This record gives sequence, structure tokens and C-alpha cells, in this order.
Amino acid sequence: MLESSSVPLFSVFILLFILLLIVLLIRKNATAALIWNEIIREKVTNFIMNQSKEQRILNFVLQNAVRGDPCSVLDTIDKYCSQKEWAMNVGDEKGKILDRTVEEANPSVALELGTYCGYSAVRISRLLKAGARLLTVEFNPEFAAIAKQMIEFAGVQDKVKLLEGPSEEIIPQLKKKYEVDTLDFVFLDHWKDRYTPDTILLQECNLLRKGSVLLADNIIFPGAPDFLNYVRKSPHFQCTNYPSHLEYMQVEDAMEKAVFLG
Repeated sequence: MLESSSVPLFSVFILLFILLLIVLLIRKNATAALIWNEIIREKVTNFIMNQSKEQRILNFVLQNAVRGDPCSVLDTIDKYCSQKEWAMNVGDEKGKILDRTVEEANPSVALELGTYCGYSAVRISRLLKAGARLLTVEFNPEFAAIAKQMIEFAGVQDKVKLLEGPSEEIIPQLKKKYEVDTLDFVFLDHWKDRYTPDTILLQECNLLRKGSVLLADNIIFPGAPDFLNYVRKSPHFQCTNYPSHLEYMQVEDAMEKAVFLG
């Protein structure tokens, strides 16, 4: 009897030990953490609740944030993503770097590549001066639909124009279709392998002026080595690195500012 009862106890001990190892691995290893959050946990939760994580974030904002208050919307998203489900917003820590860079650039026309749920669009637009505008580009139509509602709920829709489609198709249209002369500020937060080609495309389309500021997120994790190599070695850019952490995690990351010198 004692021998038979020890078997399930041993199994429980092994299971708990494995779970402990998984928790430690997730806390210490960024790749493991993203696999857990973005693939395993998210897919299971989506199946059980029959809705996407992005819809859950929006619902939490609609239920808990103050309509027309951008700061309340940002705080509510940060609360959800730090306490409930991880999401790829720029987050509160790197958000402060974004805030300072936007305030220093004081843009009249800003461009964001990678809208996702609208977090950084709300964050940038709340700092824009009167008459300034933000163009934000999102490839995924489901994310774009969420972001549109988020931007409207935050009350910044008059400052933000959401453009849906691939960045490589939209950038060449900015001058004629969206009446952009040059860009004062560009936030790169989309596919990391698009950072370099889209930066080159911005140059080729004469959308950068002397003093235009580019700010790139996630340059350490997941990483954008080609972009760093390009801007740091180019005589056309002056770069500054801002060490930080991956959004809502204690994982090393950084942002890179590249000022166009003409």
C-alpha cells in the first residue's frame, strides 16, 4: 500500500520539478519566454476563449480605462501586459525613451512602422504639438482593426492616420498620396528584417531631411544587426544607443536613435 501510494507522489514531485524548471527558464531566457507566451500560452488561451490576445487587450482597455484619456489607456495596457498576458508593445520602460525622443524631435510629421494594437501610436500622438500628425503603418488587418478602436478610444484619432498594408508599398506613396514632404520622426517597430530596407527606401524616396530622427526598437532582442551595421557605418547617420529591457521582462534589449545628417 505504501509502495503504491509513493508512485503518484513521486510523479507529482517530478511534475512540480519540471514546472519549476520551466518557470526558471522562462524568467532567464528570452527565447523560451517568447515561445511560452507567444506560441504555447497564447494559442491555448485563444482556443479556450475563442478570441485573440489583441481582442482581450482591447476589451480590458474598454472596460477599465478612461475614454479620451491617452495616459489611462497606456497605463491599462501596461497593467494587462505585465500582469496577465505578455504582448509586443514598446512598453512602459522603453516608452519613456520613446517619449523623450519624440519631445526632442518635436515633429510636425511622424511615421510609425508597426502599429500592432496602437499602444505606441497613442503614446506618440499624445505628445504631438497642435497641427502635427502621425502616420502609422500596419500590415496585419486584424491588428489594424484593434488599433483603430484603441486610437479612437484614447481620443487621438484626429492626430493619427492608420495606413494598412506592407511598409515597402506604403512608403513610396507617402509624398503623393498622403502629402508628406519630409518626415521629422520615424519609429521602427515592425518586422526586424525590414528595418534596413525601409530605412534605405525612406532615403531613396527623399522622405528624410537633415535632422530627421529614426528610433528603432528591439535592436538586441529579437535583434536588428543589419540595421545597426547600416546606420552605424553610414556617414549619413549619427547614432545613439539606449540600453533597456524587453517589454514587460527583465531581458536585455535596447533602442537605437539614428539622426539623418543629409
